[in-house]
Amino acid sequence: MIRYLRRMRAIAYKELIHMARDMRVVYMALGLPVVMLVLFGYAVSMDIDHVSLAVVDQDATRASRRLIEAFVAGGSFVHKINLRSVEQAQPLLRAGKVKAVLVIPKKYQRDRARGLDVGSQLLLDGSDGAVASIVMGNAMRIVHSLPFAERVNLKASLSQGPPIRSRFNPAMLSAYNIVPGVIVMILGMVSTVLTALTVAREWERGNMEQLFATPVRRGQIILGKLIPYAVLGFVQTLLVLTLGSYMFDVPIVGSLMLLFGASLLFLIASLAVGLFVSVATKSQILSILFAALLGILPALILSGFIFPIANMPEWLQVLTMFFPARYYLLVLRGVLLKGNGLQILAPQLLALTGFAVAVLALAVAKFRRRLD
Repeated sequence: MIRYLRRMRAIAYKELIHMARDMRVVYMALGLPVVMLVLFGYAVSMDIDHVSLAVVDQDATRASRRLIEAFVAGGSFVHKINLRSVEQAQPLLRAGKVKAVLVIPKKYQRDRARGLDVGSQLLLDGSDGAVASIVMGNAMRIVHSLPFAERVNLKASLSQGPPIRSRFNPAMLSAYNIVPGVIVMILGMVSTVLTALTVAREWERGNMEQLFATPVRRGQIILGKLIPYAVLGFVQTLLVLTLGSYMFDVPIVGSLMLLFGASLLFLIASLAVGLFVSVATKSQILSILFAALLGILPALILSGFIFPIANMPEWLQVLTMFFPARYYLLVLRGVLLKGNGLQILAPQLLALTGFAVAVLALAVAKFRRRLD
């Protein structure tokens, strides 16, 4: 056992020397995630604010003015124009000059003082359903934030009923959804691409013949090459999580130990995918192509980051189970936003562990100590 570990350590040390001589690997591992996190975190946003708002105030009282002020106070809506009637709103909505119209009925203040169910109306431009849904959610949140005596029964074509209360993300900030997904994408992509070059590089440079002349076993070669990148990837994980929490105010409600444990499992799984691709292709160009395919697309499409898994066809939902990005994203959201513990996230952690072990075993089985 000691001899096995000693030989594996020698392979790991050799890989560390390669990394030290080629600092582009370190720059890619630590610099690229920061650039991607900043670009995605600031450029990709689902927050809809400064929505142009027209107002039809048929009551013209202090209570109606207070309701209008509540809509524009937080910055979600911008009061653009006052209209005399609802009929004037239709051309503005059709031309895209305003995105929403708040209609306050007559006798609004009197009915509210009597304790009656006061019904205002919000007309939305529904040509973009996703934007309209977010705007409607913002309106419901504003109404719910009013003092109880001033709340209104806001009616709209997209939603009716009591105001929405959002758990774990009261302000409905898109950063809370985007940052965990970006972390999954960054770690999955960079880790897979880094290790995809290791074995393929040895084949192309002719160094594999020298390794075959040594008593080092194939498992020692695979694990020895994995360890340095696992350490580098863990530093990368720490950097991305810290910057994501600091720059975008994403909370870390749950256990840091659980968070880094799950991150290490996902990191090993992604590195194992890169090693398997490198062993199978023996070409750096092909390795990069397959690594990008297996590292980026699952994180974007099949993890639930952009498209909810529940809305996918059943066969595609089954396919998502074979990619670790799905489970890691659930862990990130559970630990960062909900404070979930091991008792809830155990299935995801077991899936990550099983995936990492299975792919490492495939990489070792695929690696042969012979020249074709």
